[in-house]
Amino acid sequence: MAFPFAMMWAMSASAATPCESLTSLTLPNTTITLAKSVAAGAFAPEKTAAGIPTPPPVPPYTKLPAFCRVAVSVKPVADSDIRFELWMPASGWNGKFVGVGNGGYSGEIWYWAMTEPLSRGYATASTDTGHQGSVVDGSFAAGHPEKWTDFAYRAVHEMTVKSKAIVAAFYDNTLRRAYWNGCSTGGRQGLMEAQRYPEDYDGIIAGAPANYMSRLSAQFIWVSQALQKEEGSALPPDKLKVLHSGVVNACDARDGVKDGVLENPAACTFDPGVLACKGSDTSSCLTPPQVETARKTYGGSVNPRTKQQLFPGLAPGGELGWSTGVGQAMKEPIPLVTGIFKYVVFNDPAWDYRKYDFDKDDERATRGSRSIDAIDPNLKKFFDRGGKLLQYHGWTDPGIPPQNSINYYNSVLAVHGGASKVNDSYRLFMVPGMDHCAGGEGTDRFDALSALDSWVEKKQTPNQILASRTRDGKVDRTRPLCAYPQVAVYSGSGSTDEAKNFSCRVP
Repeated sequence: MAFPFAMMWAMSASAATPCESLTSLTLPNTTITLAKSVAAGAFAPEKTAAGIPTPPPVPPYTKLPAFCRVAVSVKPVADSDIRFELWMPASGWNGKFVGVGNGGYSGEIWYWAMTEPLSRGYATASTDTGHQGSVVDGSFAAGHPEKWTDFAYRAVHEMTVKSKAIVAAFYDNTLRRAYWNGCSTGGRQGLMEAQRYPEDYDGIIAGAPANYMSRLSAQFIWVSQALQKEEGSALPPDKLKVLHSGVVNACDARDGVKDGVLENPAACTFDPGVLACKGSDTSSCLTPPQVETARKTYGGSVNPRTKQQLFPGLAPGGELGWSTGVGQAMKEPIPLVTGIFKYVVFNDPAWDYRKYDFDKDDERATRGSRSIDAIDPNLKKFFDRGGKLLQYHGWTDPGIPPQNSINYYNSVLAVHGGASKVNDSYRLFMVPGMDHCAGGEGTDRFDALSALDSWVEKKQTPNQILASRTRDGKVDRTRPLCAYPQVAVYSGSGSTDEAKNFSCRVP
């Protein structure tokens, strides 16, 4: 009986070099500070996450297989200290490597993100992006341009190159494939890799990418300035519920299924003005200032002189997640938003967001943050070497407007000659009802890594990906995620909670 190639590889992929001896491995500008064999289920992080919201469920550290844990410090230039960890399965390695992304300003190795690829037989690595601190704190960049460069792109590249070299030294089989998997900042990191270092990865998963960080940050300033203009402009939780109900009532059924989730929010033409109070303010209507806040949030930032849209607003349907942006608790932008302006663009820790001019300051901001903005649509080198890019974005994302992903996708198509030229290399999946990277009312769980692996290894271009929603520990809905611009269309019969009763079509 013939064994599948992948199975034979896993059977033979054992360590050729003892884990502990890797400390003597010599690599340019690199110090291996730890190389230790970890028994199955024995790993535990040495410290708590610095401001990182660990997604449920709790990372299954106790279920991890035995692995070789390698801690590394790379100092490519003065004032640079990039730290990362590489975990390699002690047995059953599948011949592949997965680099995992970060969120916010990072500042810490994301152990929890390494658990899944390791458990699936991949060697995997995560970096602190060149500094230590909270994900919301950008002060590390003040007076340290090299550390900002590390965060922008150099740390991920150095981690990738050095990880590949260590993997080659540890195993008796060569590395067959390298993949990237990240969301938010991790999505930006993935696009940056495709743009700057197209040889690093064979396939990239870029979720909800914060790839236009300068204008994304300014978008939050836009909303915050709107809240300051008139008393009572904020939308408290009860008013967000009113707004959300108005959107759902107006647009939910347009996709043929009334389930509280908008399949295609782009088709929802909703004016919050229909919810304006007819007389005095009540809990069931919006005051004129609140209507204006909602319009500005949907509409996105605009140059007041040219009327050019600078960045898209949030999509209808995600209002319940706006509490951190336009809700009552938001008195001024969070440090995650203002950091790029205080410590990089204006180099003034006392910078006041209320003074940001969306005409004069936009050019300075985009010019000053070129190293961080991963918006180059020319992916020819990545595509030409066979690279595959799988991008996804939740339609109800309250942190990064989902239209941003569509805008980048369209920019790539424009440069490369249209969808027919890039369909075999680049697919975008918009996820109805999903918040920022996960969560929400929609089907937010799907296996993007397997879809990417099959695309790269077996040339199976993903036209749709099966997604599910879990409540109370049980899957209560499945749906197909469709390659943009297609959407899932109900067949008209059978349960609307079963993916088999939907097909992907262009609206």
